[in-house]
Amino acid sequence: MKKHNPNNERIKHKYRNFLKESQRLSEQSIDAVDHALASFDKYNGYKEFKRFHYQQAISFKRDLSKRLNARTGKPLSKTTLHRTLRNLKAFFQWLSMQPGFKSTVSYPDAEYFNLSEKDVRVTSARRQKRIPTLDQINVAISNMPSGSAIEKRDKALVAFTILTGARDSATASLRLKHVDLDTGCIHQDAREVRTKFSKTFDTYFFQVGGQSRAIFDEWVEYLRKELLWGDDDPLFPSTRMGLSKDGEFQAIGLKRENWKNADPIRRIFRKSFEDVGLPYYRPHSFRDTLVKLGERKCRTPEDFKAWSQNLGHEQVLTTFSSYGEVSGSRQADIIRNLDDQRRSTPDELKKMMSRLNSEFQALE
Repeated sequence: MKKHNPNNERIKHKYRNFLKESQRLSEQSIDAVDHALASFDKYNGYKEFKRFHYQQAISFKRDLSKRLNARTGKPLSKTTLHRTLRNLKAFFQWLSMQPGFKSTVSYPDAEYFNLSEKDVRVTSARRQKRIPTLDQINVAISNMPSGSAIEKRDKALVAFTILTGARDSATASLRLKHVDLDTGCIHQDAREVRTKFSKTFDTYFFQVGGQSRAIFDEWVEYLRKELLWGDDDPLFPSTRMGLSKDGEFQAIGLKRENWKNADPIRRIFRKSFEDVGLPYYRPHSFRDTLVKLGERKCRTPEDFKAWSQNLGHEQVLTTFSSYGEVSGSRQADIIRNLDDQRRSTPDELKKMMSRLNSEFQALE
């Protein structure tokens, strides 16, 4: 049975280079495009892309809508459908402008990968995010054991995330030299740390209360003074596997290497919450928790700008639009208390609106 088409593979490779070098997409985004193209290619019997016809798009779209999620056994979400079809649409639009394809692939035919307007509205609808409260996070942290080196690492990892709001990919790549306990700061240097969009910025520990700061400080001291690790050693080392006395393969300690990806971090988070009977909250959800905290603590536009920068956002607008959704209960409180004199003064409000207006204009 045919499992690939050499000509299709060559043009897919060319498109991948285009996305990487010209569009500057991340490897994760490009992998999603690869998956979409592989799925379509297989469904279409590996026919030459030169023979693309809009009926192929319609047929594939119908088939995709009937597929089930391999993990849950439920139909694929509208968001998954939309992303897959959007990637295919962009590919065939690009293909229609390439030498050797202009006369056979029609640019308008790629439009047949579109979902219905109703389904697109479903994918773009803003929904209330499920985020942990500081109390829930503190309960999870306080109940995590800290006897072994691995347990100390895991506990410090969760504490560190609420202190900094660092993304898990960045956390996995941090080294001891990026930590400054004296100033309470993490230097996220994009030359060495896997930050989003390769941005370099400093993050100062958020004032979140609880024992998180003490737990993290103790962890750094443990690495430096007890293990005698230096600046180039990992802040959160990977797990060393080996044989137990009974000859079983198991975790036996820490490895002097960074994690290759963030998967182990997510497993640690899942276990920490499930152990106290709470639903799993992803590491990234802690950033939402910090934004909610900022909404309560920040009193001026400058306050919120500093809070936003501390999360790695260049624009306050990013914090508002991506993380700053007001919960239903908070929305009710704000509406009922709009005449509360403790809220921002008119001058402060003008400054905030002026800043947001400038950022909106910069995006146009």
